[in-house]
Amino acid sequence: MADEGIGKILKVALGVCIFCSVFVATAAVGLKGIQERNKKLDKVKNILLAGDLYTNNEEIEKIYTDYIEPVMIDLTTGEAVGEDIFNDKFNIGTFDIKVMAEDPEYGQAIPAKQDLAHIKRRPKYMVVYLVKKDDAIDKIILPMYGKGLWSTMYGFLALGSDLKTIRGLTFYEHGETPGLGGEIENPRWRKTWDGKLAFDDAGNVIITVIKGKVVPGRPEASHQVDGLSGATITTRGVDQLMKYWLGENGYGPFLSRMRRGNSDEQV
Repeated sequence: MADEGIGKILKVALGVCIFCSVFVATAAVGLKGIQERNKKLDKVKNILLAGDLYTNNEEIEKIYTDYIEPVMIDLTTGEAVGEDIFNDKFNIGTFDIKVMAEDPEYGQAIPAKQDLAHIKRRPKYMVVYLVKKDDAIDKIILPMYGKGLWSTMYGFLALGSDLKTIRGLTFYEHGETPGLGGEIENPRWRKTWDGKLAFDDAGNVIITVIKGKVVPGRPEASHQVDGLSGATITTRGVDQLMKYWLGENGYGPFLSRMRRGNSDEQV
């Protein structure tokens, strides 16, 4: 009788396990579409935040359509890429930095001496976002990523039409310590980037995230940003990812073309 009781218990337990497995699998499949859409909306939201265009969740897709022009560029040459080479894997609509960086055709390894952001690989192409107002480029939003203390930090940096001045910054994905490195998401800290110089007049990268506080009034204050208290490695990571992506191995060729004034080839 005891064996029979144990058998019934095991059957019931097995039945519950099977039911729960089927339920969880069904829920996961059913929610995948919603999760993917929310992920896309969050990315759009952060692009708008960087460009100082965000208002509320109900309008973000319309604002994006009205003001943002995404453009695929070749990072090596800085030239825009035509839609004629797009395919199911490689196109603006489905472009994913992580997937493209690891792809044997569309990604590439970064030589250790060049890898300031400590990311090892990068896509050969990137999608940049032009903020258009009255048919003129008002800002350029550049995707960036690099290693922090615990994670790879993904974000967007906006440059003004002078291609020198920072006009916005967001980080939309990271795993840094809440209250310390996680402060890269703090709107107050992100606001301190607005108006800082990313480049000097010769086009050299000068933006620097320092350890400690910027001293107002000093000449270097124009291109320095306060470090994050208690988050030295995250601070250094942000500084290095900026220098990498704004430099010659990142968006340097693209920004050089823009400075030369090539309009729509401008890009």
